Amino acid sequence: QTKALSCRDSGPYSKSKRKMAKVLMVVTSHSKLGDTGNPTGYWQEEFAAPYYLFKDAGFAVTIASPLGGEPPCDPKSLDAGFQTKYTERLNGDAEAKKQLASTVKLDTVSEEDYTAIFYPGGHGPLYDLRSDKHSIALIEAFASKKKVVGAVCHGPAVLAETKLGGSPLVKGKKMTGFSNAEEAAVQLTSVVPFLLEDEFKKQGASFLTGPDWTPKVVVDGTLFTGQNPQSSEGVAQAIVEYLTNLPKVLMVVTSHNKLGDTGNPTGYWQEEFAAPYYLFKDA
Repeated sequence: QTKALSCRDSGPYSKSKRKMAKVLMVVTSHSKLGDTGNPTGYWQEEFAAPYYLFKDAGFAVTIASPLGGEPPCDPKSLDAGFQTKYTERLNGDAEAKKQLASTVKLDTVSEEDYTAIFYPGGHGPLYDLRSDKHSIALIEAFASKKKVVGAVCHGPAVLAETKLGGSPLVKGKKMTGFSNAEEAAVQLTSVVPFLLEDEFKKQGASFLTGPDWTPKVVVDGTLFTGQNPQSSEGVAQAIVEYLTNLPKVLMVVTSHNKLGDTGNPTGYWQEEFAAPYYLFKDA
């Protein structure tokens, strides 16, 4: 008869570790919308909803950007028609606004310090984060360790130059992002440097879209993507649910104690039990 040992409270996502989960939110530093002369930046709702869902779940949140300091917010996202309970909360949150105004530089952070990485949209990421070497390296590191990589709306643009095993990171993956139809609806098809839907289909992704301006969240393994601003709450909630799930590790050891006909004893090897046991418990 075998003996089962269950590490019931193990892993970085366990109940006892939940408040220790750390999310790195990365926002753009780019403020110009192509050659239009119009401003751009991150989209406020796409930052605010995930930020508060992560914070309310007990996660520690760090905000980073390529240049550090205060990132540009797309002024259109501040219009009354785009305000939500999350943006209104942010507008009245002095502590959050102070944190957002003093983002850390992206080249100073390490994947090892975080449980998940998340990219809000706005058109800014199409211009700087797509090719930012530090962002690319971070995403590849998270993905290689099967850590959460999340993005919403134009945020998935950050995946465009990432690789995993020599192939596009998104190849064979299900994902979503701002659709061609939505880009046409805001009359920016000829302005943006590339269309997310076209780019990721070309890279071999299964790019799934819903009706314009309706929530659409796609999860493939540890890749979490949302289609548009209306999806920011949903994709963040999916990440929260994933990170707060309680995993269980079942360790099985032998009950046999005789080494054939030698008359010598055997059993499990202590180090082969001890090292995994404590790594699981201490994670």
